[in-house]
Amino acid sequence: MTSFFISVCKDSLFNLFILYKIIYNFAKNIPLPLSQNITNQIRIPENNDWVIFILLGCIFLYLFMMNIIEREANLKDFLLQKYFDASNNLPSWVITSCVTALTLSVLISQYIPIVPKYIADLQILGYQLNKFGFCLIAIVFFYLIKSTLGFLFFQSIGDGKRWSIFYFTSTKFYFVLSFLLIILCVTHYYFPIDRNKMFLYYLLFFSFVFIFKVFFYLFHKNNILPEKWYYKFLYICTLQIAPLLLLWKLLFF
Repeated sequence: MTSFFISVCKDSLFNLFILYKIIYNFAKNIPLPLSQNITNQIRIPENNDWVIFILLGCIFLYLFMMNIIEREANLKDFLLQKYFDASNNLPSWVITSCVTALTLSVLISQYIPIVPKYIADLQILGYQLNKFGFCLIAIVFFYLIKSTLGFLFFQSIGDGKRWSIFYFTSTKFYFVLSFLLIILCVTHYYFPIDRNKMFLYYLLFFSFVFIFKVFFYLFHKNNILPEKWYYKFLYICTLQIAPLLLLWKLLFF
């Protein structure tokens, strides 16, 4: 009885082995249709460490400005200080402009369609500019040209003394704007948002900021724009609207 049971088990195992070899050879030589639709679902997370490094650098610049350049002034005193009581206005303006350019480049670089070929072909030490680098250089040149033309504008109308009051006042505006840009950068890169839908909200936000800036310049108590209305109109059209349209065309077309 025992030998009969062992013989049956051997025959069953042999038959299972034969069946396994048949199925194995069939699957090896003729791939199953379902096996062709299997995709790798592993998601490689996006590395945004560069954003943190840039934002931390911007915060360090502001800490340096507030503690060293502004002589340990607090936020309220800095925003509400009067022109004749302030000192080191030019370094504060430069630092604020740098932070604004960096944060703005971080935010909008993800929406740049392509880097133009004549820019991509340029190599510095074997490196090519990515979208962030292209955006940063474009915005820096935009502010440099805009500031130079603004200085020449005030000098040409014989109101050069008002230029220092102008950039002193604009520093406060861009200081607040840069903090809003830092918040938007953190939200954009580290929160689960639909970036395609957010682009429309960014457009509305920057449109509101631009309109608010124009009224801020027009009605500020420091009277930073020329007194004659046609000079104010000329400044807004030639040094606010026109450069912004050129920057938009350079980055997005």
